[in-house]
Order: sequence, then structure tokens, then C-alpha cells
Amino acid sequence: MTKHLRAAITAIGHYLPKDILTNDDIAKMVDTSDEWITTRVGIHQRHILRDRTEGASVLGVEAIRDLVRRHPMDLSTIDMVICSTNSPDYIFPSTASIIAAETGIPDGVPCYDFQAACSGFIFGLQIARGLVESGLYRKILLVTAEKNSYFANPSDRSTLPLFGDGGAATLIEPTEDDMGVIDILIGNKNIGHRDDLIIPAGGSARPASHETIDSGEHFIKMNGRVIFKCAVSTMGETSQEVLTRNGLTKDQVAWVVPHQANLRIMSAVAERLELPMDRLLVNIGHCGNTSSSSIPIVLSECEKQIRRGDNIIMTAFGAGLTYGTALLKWAYDTPEE
Repeated sequence: MTKHLRAAITAIGHYLPKDILTNDDIAKMVDTSDEWITTRVGIHQRHILRDRTEGASVLGVEAIRDLVRRHPMDLSTIDMVICSTNSPDYIFPSTASIIAAETGIPDGVPCYDFQAACSGFIFGLQIARGLVESGLYRKILLVTAEKNSYFANPSDRSTLPLFGDGGAATLIEPTEDDMGVIDILIGNKNIGHRDDLIIPAGGSARPASHETIDSGEHFIKMNGRVIFKCAVSTMGETSQEVLTRNGLTKDQVAWVVPHQANLRIMSAVAERLELPMDRLLVNIGHCGNTSSSSIPIVLSECEKQIRRGDNIIMTAFGAGLTYGTALLKWAYDTPEE
């Protein structure tokens, strides 16, 4: 009898740009303070890709190089590259194709971008899972590459402190054991939320013009109260739903990895799940919100803490309004360097 294939994360890497923007730096740009930012969102600093000639592909390329350094592999064996990004290098060609070319992934390998805002990693994991478990592909690189600083408004004290830049690369392969992705729930709250989290101009509905630039419509606009409320309720409810439908209790979860948007949101999700904060993997203090890169960067940074067989809940929420929660059983112990 043919065993059922299950998609599993088998390697991971990440990259954070060297330049750092601290809260004190931001306080010189807008009316705020380190204390105000830290108290409200839990962020002390964020990494910024300052070179305006470098796009998000740089973050993805360096993340793949980190993955290969930590988990030596032959990139010629990769048979698909998918990239989650809100900040593509160009409208076309795809950022995934640029990343593949820069890392030596051979011609013929399909590469494409997709966008699900801050939920992109969970959406990408579902895409890769379907392709791997169907048997169509065996080694998929899921890359997240987010140059959020390009749409951060330097005069908006409510959004400027939130976002940082970063990339991650995750290798997804089939396994026949009971490790890997157990369940994923993804969805959208489409009705009535378009303008709650949006970059108004730059797309085909409102192309760039002197007017849109002068009015700051190429920067992110956010209804913070609505997003906070929706994020807490949705991330908490979907996490509980995934646990319940898989017959697990909170005590059987080793780690919860929430999207790193706001420390107060993460604390509220932990409270809803009746879990102590030390069961959450958190890096928002030194990274800020790296959008779809936030969850895999946390996994990569905390890789040595995670053990084979650990049950992990990952949950995210973003513009769209997208949401996603995944349950996986970690597939490997971190090799000694």
C-alpha cells in the first residue's frame, strides 16, 4: 500500500539587513518616544534595507544562502520556487525568478510570486503542501521577501514604528512519517475591510501620478483599532479551531508562533488560548513587523529550541483581510554547526 505523503519543513534560513532603525531614530523623525513605541507595540528596533537600488529579492537571496549554510544542500535539486512579497522588485518579472537566478537555481524550475499580506507564509505553506502531497513536486523553496520600509510613511507616527525588512527561505519536502504539516486553515474577511489596511495608490485602480505622490497615497494606511480587534479574535479563534478539529489540547502544543505584528496582539492571543507567554516564540522587539517573513524568521532564529515531534501552532492575520493558522509537527532536530 502506498503511504500518504505529508509535506514537512526540512530546512530554514533567514536574513535581516545590517542597518538598524531604533526607536530613538524614529523619535527624531516624528513626535514619539522609545517608551511610547515599546509600551504600545513592544518594538525596540527594526532592520532596514537602506539601499534604494536593492529590492526585496536581496532579502530572499541572502535567506537562501543562510539556509544552505546551515543545511548544506544542492540547489539544483529544487523543483519550484514560490515567493510571498508585498514589495516585489518589479511588477514583472517575478521576484521569485530573480531570486532563483541569483542563487543558481537552474533554468526550467518554475518560479512565481503570490501575495497574501502578513498571512503569506501560511498561505504559501498551504500552496506548497498541496503540490508536495499530490506528488507533483518534491522540493519547494518557499521564500518570503519583505522590504516594508519602502511603503513606510516617514511622517506617520502610527505606522512608521511598526515595520521592518527581512527575508526567509523554507524548504518543504515530502515525508512518509507522522511529522510535517498536520492541518492548515486559511481564509479572508473580504466584506467591508478593503480600506482598513491598504496602500491606496500604485496599482491599476489608482496609478501613480503627481497627485498620488503629493498626497502620500503610496504609503500604508491602517485603521489600527479595527485591525487590532480583528487580529486578536481571528488568530485566537482559528488557533482553537485547528486544535479542536485535530483532537489536541493546549497542553499538547509545544510552541505558538504568531505573526509578529504587535506584542499586545500576541499577548491577547496567548490569553485567549490560556497559554503563558513563554510558550510563544517572539522576536518583535528587535525585528518589528516583517509581514509574511515574521513567522519563518522566528522559526529560523529559534530553530535550536525546537525539537523533532514538537507540535507547533502558527497563526497570522493581514491585509485583505487574510488570515491563516497552521498546525505542524516539527520534522527534524537542528544539526550541530
